Amino acid sequence: MHVGTIKVYFYILSARSLKEKRQVVRSIKDKLRSRFNVSVAEIGSQDTWQTGELGAAIVGNDHAYVNGILEKVKEFLERNPAIRIIDHEIEVVL
Repeated sequence: MHVGTIKVYFYILSARSLKEKRQVVRSIKDKLRSRFNVSVAEIGSQDTWQTGELGAAIVGNDHAYVNGILEKVKEFLERNPAIRIIDHEIEVVL
């Protein structure tokens, strides 16, 4: 069994308030869940309206598959016009 995680720290381009930030983050979380079947949660920066942190996790029986899904998640987030990724970290463990 392989467990993979990705942590992404990003800047929200259009947010002018916490309410707008929550709308952007909720939309991203819903899309990640439906497209990639990963567990996702906001893991930090909850009180700032310009930045966000998301964590996603997936479990699988093949290291390459788990890593590939996490790379696709990262690429999806990089293409999202509402955010700009500042930093990310991918980890796959046995």
